[in-house]
Amino acid sequence: MKNNKSYNLLYIVTAIAVTMFFSCKNNYDEVQQIGILQNEPIGVADTINLKYTDSGRIKADLVSVKMLDFSNRNFAFTEFPKGIKLTLFSDNNRKSVILSDYAISYSETDLIDLQGNVTIITQENDTLFAEQLYFDQKREWVFTNKPIRFVSPTKIMTANAYDSDKDVNVYGLSEITGIVNLD
Repeated sequence: MKNNKSYNLLYIVTAIAVTMFFSCKNNYDEVQQIGILQNEPIGVADTINLKYTDSGRIKADLVSVKMLDFSNRNFAFTEFPKGIKLTLFSDNNRKSVILSDYAISYSETDLIDLQGNVTIITQENDTLFAEQLYFDQKREWVFTNKPIRFVSPTKIMTANAYDSDKDVNVYGLSEITGIVNLD
């Protein structure tokens, strides 16, 4: 009889242990999010200067007054609500500067959405003005389907779409709305 009671006790303890084992779940991600509101940034930085280097050479220099890190979202992004100054350096030491009032960089797509008084200034003092531009970091390509104004020492051009490499060496204007030669 004593042997039978010990088996019953063993079965009960085993049943409780198995139940507890299968009722536990991995909620590490939920625990990490405790105290963080879904709509709030996980990090805030003031007065930043990020330098991107490749093989010991500076490829880009990003300066901003404020950066909000939303990497806690399913589609992670970094927001620059007070604008940016992005200086891009090419392999042949050409420099282009991109300015905007607002920017948002998407981690998964490597796309930067520049908005509000967007200006690109090249080393040759060619200047592009737009309300919105996109910079594809993987392809190092700038593009928009919004109206732009392109000013060079010899002409002023307006168009409804634009794409170029980061140095504005190779560029395409679509739906040209005006050309003024300054010669």
